[in-house]
Amino acid sequence: MRKFFQSLLAKYMLLIVLAISIVQIGYLFIAIFIAGVADSFEKNDAREEYDFEWIEEKWHEETNQLDAITDKQINDYFQKWGEQFPEAAMFWVDGNGILKEQFHVDKKLPEQWTAAYTAKFIKDRYDGNPFTVIAFAGGSEANGLVVFEMPRENFSTPVEKVYDKFGSILFVGMIVIILLFIFISFLFFRGIRKRLLYLQEAMEIRDVDGLPIKIDVKKKDEIGHLEQTFNQMVDELRDSKEREQEEEELRRELIANLSHDLRTPLTKINAQTYKLTKQDLPATTQDALRTLASSVDNIDRLIENLMSYTLLMASKYKLEYKEVDIARFTRECIASWYPVFEKAGFHVHVDIDVGMDHTWHVDPNWLTRIYDNLLQNVLRHASSGKYVEIKIESVANYDAVVISDHGHGLKVDSDQKGAGIGLSIVDKMVKGMELDWTMDTNEQGTTVKIINDRLYSGKS
Repeated sequence: MRKFFQSLLAKYMLLIVLAISIVQIGYLFIAIFIAGVADSFEKNDAREEYDFEWIEEKWHEETNQLDAITDKQINDYFQKWGEQFPEAAMFWVDGNGILKEQFHVDKKLPEQWTAAYTAKFIKDRYDGNPFTVIAFAGGSEANGLVVFEMPRENFSTPVEKVYDKFGSILFVGMIVIILLFIFISFLFFRGIRKRLLYLQEAMEIRDVDGLPIKIDVKKKDEIGHLEQTFNQMVDELRDSKEREQEEEELRRELIANLSHDLRTPLTKINAQTYKLTKQDLPATTQDALRTLASSVDNIDRLIENLMSYTLLMASKYKLEYKEVDIARFTRECIASWYPVFEKAGFHVHVDIDVGMDHTWHVDPNWLTRIYDNLLQNVLRHASSGKYVEIKIESVANYDAVVISDHGHGLKVDSDQKGAGIGLSIVDKMVKGMELDWTMDTNEQGTTVKIINDRLYSGKS
């Protein structure tokens, strides 16, 4: 039950109940006000006599009973009715059409009444405002007309008078109550929206470790529960990342230890193989020893690549930038590979103009390692074509070192292993030095470009 009272649903239901209560209380006060004011009007206005038919009948009846039609008698008659109806106006026009007596008449009336004016007056007053009753004095046309007039609003009920007098105030009061409810509802939902937007922003903000940050839980409603769940998720993500980092560190240490432990017996095998090659052995045995030595070299290279890749992933492979003449540097690196390719029967074509004046901002050791991995892949996967070309391509926007071969391509199945991790190292090192590279491989050969975008890097 406590959770329910702390929920947004309970708060909204409370808001609705308050709104209904305020409206009901408002209506109650309005009803009491109207009843009180109407009662006051009723006491002040002798409502039992304010009736159209009664006044009309009474006026005709008493006017017909007038016997001596004189100015005094008519004036006394007007005074009598004026006491009962102070809002009324009365006047007498005699048989000759002369205006004789007036009582509480505000507007100016003509002194002489013609038949046409009399007819027009009767027509204008028929069922109009003010309420008008016309009777013959003493019941005879010769005595002229006796006219009774009173504004129709005086015939309104007390409630109608209250609404006529205070209706606009009551209407404004109800509008204020409605607007107050709308304003409170707006504040309620604006608070919900503000908290949801705050939660959304917190989800998008990242800490130094790349994870969302925890947020303060100020209320225990539905959004507060959502915030608590979000904080729990952040804790679980942080714990998971810490476990992942610990496992990654263990894996790197394991790889490093295994690499070290494997190299020791490989060195011994390589040494013993070398000793055997110096012995006078049959040709078949010499071929087997050469194959064994080549396999040991390949295993050593794989271990070296694995170590390098692990160091790169851990960001522990030291990077030191220097200004390098790319043409001269590339020729020097290729020179060390000439004997290797020559021994394997490759035709090596180098198209590098040493007079080129293009300097790259790179780490020489990283770039050497990139060349070694790419040329090693050529030896492994392009032995069928026996051709490798190294050139430097220079255009307005970039320089590129291009290495091409005529092998069957890297997509073709091969008995040689290790190309995957070697190319992964190339990718990490190229991007680590803010360079770019592309590789196009098919059954006719493979072309790799290492690109230095001068417009992007600002280097030449």
